[in-house]
Amino acid sequence: MNIIFKKDTWQEIYYSLRNNKLRTFLTMIGVGWGMFLYVSLLGAAKGMENGFDKLFSGFATNSIFLWAQKTSIPYEGFPKGREVHLNLNDMEMLKRKVTAIDYISPQNARGSFTGTPGEAMSRNGKNGTYSLTGDYSVGNKISEKKLIFGRYINDADVSGNKNVVVIGEEIYKNFFDAKKKENPIGKSINIKGLFFNVIGVFRVKKGGGFENDQTAFIPLSTYTKMYNAGDQIDMFAIVSKPNANVNSVEEDVKQELKTKNKVSPEDTNAFGSFNLGKEFKKLTGFLTGMQLLTIIVGTLTILAGVIAISNILLITVKERTKEIGIRRALGAKPSEVRNQILLESVVITLSSGLLGFMFGIFVLMILNAVTQGQDSFPFYNPTVNYGNVFAAMAVMVILGLVIGMIPAQRAVKIRPIEALRTE
Repeated sequence: MNIIFKKDTWQEIYYSLRNNKLRTFLTMIGVGWGMFLYVSLLGAAKGMENGFDKLFSGFATNSIFLWAQKTSIPYEGFPKGREVHLNLNDMEMLKRKVTAIDYISPQNARGSFTGTPGEAMSRNGKNGTYSLTGDYSVGNKISEKKLIFGRYINDADVSGNKNVVVIGEEIYKNFFDAKKKENPIGKSINIKGLFFNVIGVFRVKKGGGFENDQTAFIPLSTYTKMYNAGDQIDMFAIVSKPNANVNSVEEDVKQELKTKNKVSPEDTNAFGSFNLGKEFKKLTGFLTGMQLLTIIVGTLTILAGVIAISNILLITVKERTKEIGIRRALGAKPSEVRNQILLESVVITLSSGLLGFMFGIFVLMILNAVTQGQDSFPFYNPTVNYGNVFAAMAVMVILGLVIGMIPAQRAVKIRPIEALRTE
């Protein structure tokens, strides 16, 4: 199409658009607004997705937290309301019978979510009551702690029943000089009359996590001895294998525990659970739906804008009937007239899209600047896939060409002699 490379072509487009500034501006708003919505909402949805990914970073999102309660149905001679318990030997049984389990972490705890009071702790005359959790080293794989000093509990600490502790940042601030960044590693705090060496300090992100920074973690074996808990466990954190169905794993685990503890298969109260994998899947499904809705809304708005461009060009062709007639009388080919109108349609469409794209990116930059450092708000690094944007641009130009054919064909059908008679 040599028409694209002719100076006269672009001069005519320029004068045509300049002579109808208001009309051209109003026409461009539709397509520009559609592209703006497409870019800004798609970027915002991605920002929310990134925010939740950041919020759950360090967590095994395919995990289940399970604890024992009371039966609600009589079964095999046992009355309703019987207490059932989890035990350490349940771990091996579950891993053997439910092959979709990747790993299990047992926990015992006081304070926090357990409904029991916390434990008194002290150091150098300073006192406080905080949550205390007995854990295995694998527990850090399920909910990874952000350590600002030292390390987490390891297998040697558990097998050796060591008096070591990993404390939250708030406990550290109470017992140590945080302003001078005092190193607490190797120093001791008193828990329930026993001295524990501090081996690590962790920080919890605001608004995230199942722990808080007023919690202390000690080896589960040490916790068991302190409270004479035997092999009884308060809770299991269970992580399924990557390709396993988390809901099926949850059901299989409960059924195995019901069989072992002689609980009715229909009893839904004997074992409580929180399926993080199920909830996370709902969240990601919502975010995916939000992105899909954004694409649909943006595309339909762009389509409406392109149709508006076609209507405006129809009016323009009617107003330029005499001009087109003169050009035809002077020897302009029908294809040249058609291509001129099509080129105007593409120029308006593409210019509108680019302006909407730039404005959308500008809004995302502002959102990113405003939300930086806001850990409590799940929004981070709003971005758009440029492949999707360029695809939308390509579709937009194609629509501009297709819909521009309507006024272009009308212009071609104008007969020179009739056009010259037009007033």
